Amino acid sequence: MPSVPYPLAFAAVAILALAVSPHAQDTSERPAWQEHGIKPQSPDSPFGEVVSGLYFRSKETQAMQADDFNNPGFLAVEQGEDLWSKVDGAAGKSCASCHNEAATAMKGVAAAYPKWNGKLGKPVNLEQRINICRSGALKAEPWAFGSPELTAMTTYIRNQSRGMPVAVKVDGPMTPWFDRGKALYYQRNGQLDLACASCHEKNHGKYLRADFLSQGQSNGFPVYRLRDQRLVPLHERMEGCMQDVRATPYKPLSDEFLALETYVAWRGLGLPVETPAVRN
Repeated sequence: MPSVPYPLAFAAVAILALAVSPHAQDTSERPAWQEHGIKPQSPDSPFGEVVSGLYFRSKETQAMQADDFNNPGFLAVEQGEDLWSKVDGAAGKSCASCHNEAATAMKGVAAAYPKWNGKLGKPVNLEQRINICRSGALKAEPWAFGSPELTAMTTYIRNQSRGMPVAVKVDGPMTPWFDRGKALYYQRNGQLDLACASCHEKNHGKYLRADFLSQGQSNGFPVYRLRDQRLVPLHERMEGCMQDVRATPYKPLSDEFLALETYVAWRGLGLPVETPAVRN
């Protein structure tokens, strides 16, 4: 029998020891995510109960999200509020010039995105809708994806729907995009040969590198990631997942990610919008 190189043998022993150690199998500190699910709104849902990613996090993280003064994502909400009334572009207008108070005009709006845009003949997500307004009504330069301004405005508008249920529509002209997103969700990618479903459907609630896998819901995005110390938009997180499985990621705001966003939003129908959520 050929000998095993020392480093590989040591690694194998270490992994085996971790797998059988009492601490590794101790479930006393696992988040009680099973106690916080809602009944799926569609009979086609892959879940027996739909659970927000919040309940797969520690109690400390949950408390941070719940406290508006302690939630670091609210700095972006405040920035978005300032941008809402800031005049920008050749038209000499602001968002407030057309929509008045965001608390009234934007209530419930973000919960329905991505949404079909008849003029473009395709769905758009909230970031794209914001830039359509900037290019059109404001005659201003669109904000780049991932820029502090676009992320802050997206966070601010979604925050106006906080507590309201996700209500994306996937019928009519949205159906092909939903179907495409579903196919992408189950498509294996990269050198690790994993799909979104490999983690978030088949293994949610289990450990992955000392953290818990959630159902991968999108109701909290943009989310403040403690690891990154900043707000992260949904398409950036999807991009990161594809990089983690060593795949070439789609570009943010691409049709692929837009379709995937539509399908993922449908998987979380009925969950409350939590923006800005806090995650690890």
